[in-house]
Order: sequence, then C-alpha cells, then structure tokens
Amino acid sequence: MALQNGGASGGNGLIVSFGEMLIDFVPTVSGVSLAEAPGFLKAPGGAPANVAIAVSRLGGKAAFVGKLGDDEFGHMLSNILKENRVSNEGILFDQGARTALAFVTLRSDGEREFMFYRNPSADMLLREDELNLELIRKAKIFHYGSISLITEPCRSAHLRAMEVARDAGALLSYDPNLRLPLWPSAEEARTQIMSIWDRADIIKVSDVELEFLTGNNSVEDEVALTLWHPGLTLLLVTLGENGCKYFTKNFRGTVEAFKVKTVDTTGAGDAFVGSLLSKIVDDGSVITDEARLREILKFSNACGAITTTKKGAIPALPTEAEVLELLKA
Repeated sequence: MALQNGGASGGNGLIVSFGEMLIDFVPTVSGVSLAEAPGFLKAPGGAPANVAIAVSRLGGKAAFVGKLGDDEFGHMLSNILKENRVSNEGILFDQGARTALAFVTLRSDGEREFMFYRNPSADMLLREDELNLELIRKAKIFHYGSISLITEPCRSAHLRAMEVARDAGALLSYDPNLRLPLWPSAEEARTQIMSIWDRADIIKVSDVELEFLTGNNSVEDEVALTLWHPGLTLLLVTLGENGCKYFTKNFRGTVEAFKVKTVDTTGAGDAFVGSLLSKIVDDGSVITDEARLREILKFSNACGAITTTKKGAIPALPTEAEVLELLKA
C-alpha cells in the first residue's frame, strides 16, 4: 500500500499500537533467580506500549489502545504514555481487574525469564464494544502482538481492531512477541499466532520465535521464507548481536548489528520495530528500495542496540540524536 510522503524524521502519519501495557519488576542484581533477588525495580513495559513510546521518542506520532486496571499502576502507566507524547485516547480502565505485573529475571548475559501475574488482568478484559474505532481508523500503521489473542474478550477486540484498521487503509504490522508461560500450551500458542499471520503487511520475528513457529532449529533463509505469505511486504528476523535479516518480494539480505555492552535486552525488539515503523509511515515505497531499506534497518539496529545498554525498556528507548551518535561512532 502506498503511503503519503512526509518530511519529519519520525514521520507525520499516526502509528497506533494495540495490546498490553504492564509493570515489569526487574531484580536490582543480574544473574540471580527471582527467589534470590534482594529487591526489584519497577519498570513500565508491555511490547505494544514500548513500540508506541519508541515511535514517539524518535519524533513520530503514536497512540496506544488497551485496557489498564483502575489502580495506582494503571494510572501511572497512562501518565507515562502521556509524558512520552503518546496519545492515550484509546485507553480504558477496568474497575474489577488489576493492571498486569511481570517479574523478570535477568540472567548474567542480559537475557530474560518471566513470571506473570494476570488472573485475569485488565488488558485481557478489553471488549470489542469498548474500542475507540475513531482513533483506530486514523492509523496509517496499526501495530499489534499476539498476547491479546490468548483469551476472550480481548481476542475478539483484537480481531475487530485489525479489521477496522485494515478497512480504513492502514498497513498492519505484527510482532508476535512470544511469551510461552502465558499460553495454555506451546501448540495453542503456535496455532493462535499463525491464525492471523496472513493478514499482516509487515511481520517481525526474533530468531527464537522463528525456530518456535517453524519447528526448525535454524535461521537460514529457506527456513525464514516458509513464514512468507503472498500478501506480505516485509518479513524481518532479528538475530540479537548478529543484526537482522530482511525479506521482501524482490530481494533479501542481512544488516549487521552494533557492538555494545549489553545490560538488559528488554525492549530491544520493540525499539527496532518502533524505529522501522516511524521511518516508513509516511513513505511505504522505501520497502521496495533495497538501499534505503538497508539504511533504515541499520538505524533500527542502532535503536535496538542502545536499548540493551540500560535496565528496563522505556527508560532505555533512544532519541534520534542518541542513534545518530552511535551511527557516527
């Protein structure tokens, strides 16, 4: 789909992110189990919300659609969106359920393990009839994950929001953001994640998600291309410290990563996605121009790398100036 040309570095078109926002509790010390952690820092998170803030921090226009608990944490998260210039018109508060919490253990290599408190949490209770359809129809890009597909009524709300965005002419962007502990089984996760696969225009998966979805212990191009569908414009596979792979209808390749000292990988993929979306929202034709796409992916890799150098996702998401500094270095 052709998008309007725009001048601002972050893009003028609206990017709407749909799904969960929650509080991550991160141990004050890396490399210990949850039981051994002496204390925790609270860090706002939730992949779709991280993407919205990543877009805004790079100068783009973003909105978030989802449900929070009508509690201290829910209002704190809504305020964090506002402080980061993300529209919170699409947010609802549930009086009967709490805002979701996740305890995240950081292994000594910066990788993570999760324990969730959602039984049920407010985000799971978003109903179709509560959606701000007017806001969703304004989206140039509509971005979502798969956690909102796990249970009703949120699943139906998710499907309806996608349909409304698509009918209004938005590009659909999908990052499954696999969190296995939240699904009833691995099989159910695979089935539901794939159930909406062929509706997306842009899909980003991590190397771990690629292996999970294909059942193949490899990130070779041939394996990645089994996830291609005819309506797709861009398939991305992020490879951590090995950069990312890109696949379009006419070309494919790899863009190298930046070497940084990794402290916490939380939010790196979201920074990557937010950066990419903010760069294509006003001119979708860059996806068909390999040289320009590679430049954007290099920028997005830099965003992801910077995000791993600090604890927590949202505090670590970079500004345009920080990215340009890394690119220069």
